[in-house]
Amino acid sequence: MKQWIFSVLLPGAALLAAFGCGGSGTGAPSPVTGTVSVPLADARIYIYGEGEDIYGPAQLISEPTSPDGSFTLSLKPGKYVAVVRKRASLEVAGPVMIGDFRGEPVPYEVGEGNNSVSLSLTATLKVANEKSFPARVEGDATGIGGIVLDADGKPVENIRVHIYDHIQMSERPKYVSERTGADGKFLVPVKKGGTYYLAARDRFGGPPQIGDLYGRYDEGTVDPSGVVVRKGELTEGIEIRVQKVW
Repeated sequence: MKQWIFSVLLPGAALLAAFGCGGSGTGAPSPVTGTVSVPLADARIYIYGEGEDIYGPAQLISEPTSPDGSFTLSLKPGKYVAVVRKRASLEVAGPVMIGDFRGEPVPYEVGEGNNSVSLSLTATLKVANEKSFPARVEGDATGIGGIVLDADGKPVENIRVHIYDHIQMSERPKYVSERTGADGKFLVPVKKGGTYYLAARDRFGGPPQIGDLYGRYDEGTVDPSGVVVRKGELTEGIEIRVQKVW
């Protein structure tokens, strides 16, 4: 398994202030520079606050590392967690797939003043999936099924359905379907009954981008409509319409 070592030097208060986010300290932000010891170009450093979900939205995502593995950031004083990721697709968000690089989360603290912080981050090449997307449900199971359609009512292929348990749908999805086939159909098992909110999209992770296919299950209302699921039953017949984001 290949491993890349990231040596990151954080001089004092680093990156987030330049982007209007970050730690609780009051010190002025300073440049943060670093170099990948074994150069890994086009990797990104994902910065999270202490205790935040590292699979959710990051407070800050660096620009891609240079051909020599170097990058520059700026952070306010505070406690953070840094994670290195490089997707073969070079997309900023989404699942880390086989052939992508990912690192373990590294906690660190940026203090007040111009005190340098040295980080050592590793990036490992992913060679296998640790977990798969939910299998199709059979028999006496709990789940949600339906179809993804375009504006003309035709089935849409290559779409994943994201299932949330909060109407805001801003958190990490609770469940994610396999990609739809040519018939546009999906069927997702859930662990327990409850009320869920559904979104369908062709790209995994992060907010919808211009050109993405995206749609929510809303039954013609402004807010997403909840899908009630009972334990041991399949809630089927759900139709989600997707269209390009502009």
